[in-house]
Amino acid sequence: MNAGFERAFLLHRRAISDSQWLVDFVVENRGLMRMIARLSGKQAIKHKAQLQPFQALLIRYQGNGELKYLQHFELDTALEPLRGDKLYCGFYMNELAARIIPINEPLEQIFSLYSLHLQELAGAKDLGASLRCYELQLLESLGYGVNFDSDYQGDAIDAKGQYDYYPEQGWVRQAQPVQGYGFSGAHILAFARYDFSEPQIQRAAKHFCRYILKPLLGNKPLKSRELFKSR
Repeated sequence: MNAGFERAFLLHRRAISDSQWLVDFVVENRGLMRMIARLSGKQAIKHKAQLQPFQALLIRYQGNGELKYLQHFELDTALEPLRGDKLYCGFYMNELAARIIPINEPLEQIFSLYSLHLQELAGAKDLGASLRCYELQLLESLGYGVNFDSDYQGDAIDAKGQYDYYPEQGWVRQAQPVQGYGFSGAHILAFARYDFSEPQIQRAAKHFCRYILKPLLGNKPLKSRELFKSR
C-alpha cells in the first residue's frame, strides 16, 4: 500500500455540484467517514467510473473537522462483482451501514466486518441467511448486540419455551404462550448460532432484525428494500 493511503469501501455518493460529490466511506481502522470528493478536469469521467460501491479502494484525505476532503484514490484488489439479487443485497448492506453507523466514531472492526460480508455475499447461496448474519453482527459491533443465550432474569433460553423481546429488558418468557406471537426458544437459540438454514427460522430472524433495527432507522424507510419488492 502506498504511504498515506487507507483501505476503504464507498457506501454512498451524492452529487452536490457539477464537480463535487458528498461520499460516505467505511475506512479500515476508522469506521464511517464522510468526505467531499472533487472530480474535475481531464480525469473526471474516469474517476467517476472508478469511484463505485463494492470496489476496494485506497484513499487519501485531509481535514480536521467532521467533514473530510478526499485528496486521491486508487483501485485496490478487484473483488468478484455482484449481480442480480446479490447486487440488491449489496445496496441494502451499504444503505443500512450508512444509516446506522455513526460518522467519525472510532469503530475499528467495521471495515473488516463489512469487507468479510461483502466477499461472502458474492459466493452466497442463501442470501437471506447472509443478510441476517450481517445485520446481527453489525448491531453487535455497534454495541446493540442481543443476548440470545439467556432471558432477562439470567435463566437459559429453553428451546421449548415461547418468548417476547423487550429492548430495555431482553427476552421475557410467556407465562401462557400465544400461538403466532413472540419467538420460540428453539428459534432464539438458532439465532445465537447464526443458523438460518430452515425457512421458519429465517422468517423469524427477518422479523426480529426489522424490529430491533427500527429504533435506529426511524420512520424513513430504506430505499434498497424497494428493489426487492419490484422483482
